[in-house]
Amino acid sequence: MNAYQPLNCDLHDYLEIACMHGYDLQVELIDGSTYVAKALTTRTATSKEEFLVLGNHDGLQTVEVRLDHLLAITPIDAHASFGRVTLAGSYCVTG
Repeated sequence: MNAYQPLNCDLHDYLEIACMHGYDLQVELIDGSTYVAKALTTRTATSKEEFLVLGNHDGLQTVEVRLDHLLAITPIDAHASFGRVTLAGSYCVTG
């Protein structure tokens, strides 16, 4: 697996909003795959890699997507507070 690249902090806020409101998201990955799932939470591993935890509607299955594998997220909810957000290439710069 490639070295983890932390997501830009400003963009991380969109993920937190999506989780807080339980938005259904269209998730686009940098490998070209897409799917629809409910935003549940974010998680940081002991290795400092960050993940978006997504679930299906019955709550029986969850999947974790490493944040630097996300291309974009789009809330499906018509009342969402934001539209499509491109995440790929927007990494946190530390100095």
